[in-house]
Amino acid sequence: MKRLATAAAAVGLVAALGVLAGPVAEHAGSSASANGVAAGPAAGAAPPGAARQSNRAALRMPAWIHRHFIPFGAKRKHQMARYSLRHYGVRSWRLRNPRQIVEHVAVGNSVAGVYRTFAANRPDPEFHELPNVCAHFVVSGRGRVVQLVPLGIRCRHTVGLNHVSFGIEHTGFTDGDVLGNPRQMRASIRLTKWLRCRYGIGIRDVIGHNESLGSRFHRELVPAMKNQTHGDFRHASMRRYRKALHDAGRCPRA
Repeated sequence: MKRLATAAAAVGLVAALGVLAGPVAEHAGSSASANGVAAGPAAGAAPPGAARQSNRAALRMPAWIHRHFIPFGAKRKHQMARYSLRHYGVRSWRLRNPRQIVEHVAVGNSVAGVYRTFAANRPDPEFHELPNVCAHFVVSGRGRVVQLVPLGIRCRHTVGLNHVSFGIEHTGFTDGDVLGNPRQMRASIRLTKWLRCRYGIGIRDVIGHNESLGSRFHRELVPAMKNQTHGDFRHASMRRYRKALHDAGRCPRA
């Protein structure tokens, strides 16, 4: 998310829910800037028979998720497909089988700022590649959840994981800004729980940007970027965040 700060210069786990849970650069390439549910599978595991649900089904979004999509037309999709070929060996802009959710801190204090950073499709300030970085969602300090990119499209938010993950930005400047904000944490956990239950993603596969290199799904073909990550949502912070997510309850039965 240090990247978001850089980009903006060039032009946010469980105080909420009653538990202290534990920055956006590309976020892999970028720095941008539950309700209770019926009992089901163990909270730390994917829902029963977790056959991954289609993106088409996932398009039925809850009313509390507000859509404000960044421009992502044919040109940007073409650039994302080329990026994927170079970094993952398969030419595609589609996110067909999401396996993880990556949490980020935007290093910025407004949803509008995050939107502007991602909407401008210019080479990112860190790696100078196209398309520009982005994330699927941003959660504001007041707990507003905004979707920036359709769930079936890949976003450059975490090096090595963009082909298999959703990215969630949080306004703020440090992990503590997010973890210490009850409204933001409540909204973040609600969103992450909805996503992981929708797609059969286990709690262990909800990770922080700083944990990306340890992901079992990490893949990066560009030698200079194989060990690239960022400092936002470190392991200690994510231990608190995942506990909050666990305490939010099980996924509903299919």
